[in-house]
Amino acid sequence: MSVRRVVPNVRSEAPRESAEFYGLLGLEEVMNHGWIMTLASPSHPAAQVSFMAEDLTAPVAPDLSIEVDDVDAAYEAVRASGAEIVHPLRDEEWGVRRFFVRDPNGRVVNVLSHRR
Repeated sequence: MSVRRVVPNVRSEAPRESAEFYGLLGLEEVMNHGWIMTLASPSHPAAQVSFMAEDLTAPVAPDLSIEVDDVDAAYEAVRASGAEIVHPLRDEEWGVRRFFVRDPNGRVVNVLSHRR
């Protein structure tokens, strides 16, 4: 299993203002579902930050998203470790398969793969 990207998720009630501010630093909107917006560097697209007030389909908003090449393998490894699964593995309507796990620091991590 390999990591494709790591994205901090900033809780925000001000997505427009966030896009304007981070636009000053060269980031551009690459995704906006209304409840989550992601900005990325045009020259380094894996350099991203997301803003959300809440997660539309999960009980909590994650602190961090990690995209992996095999989310099923990641899920099995995390489950076998005994870590707390916060949100079960599932397919989302916007094309990702994901689960949430709590890390040793209490942070909620969204682990995902894009479905093909």
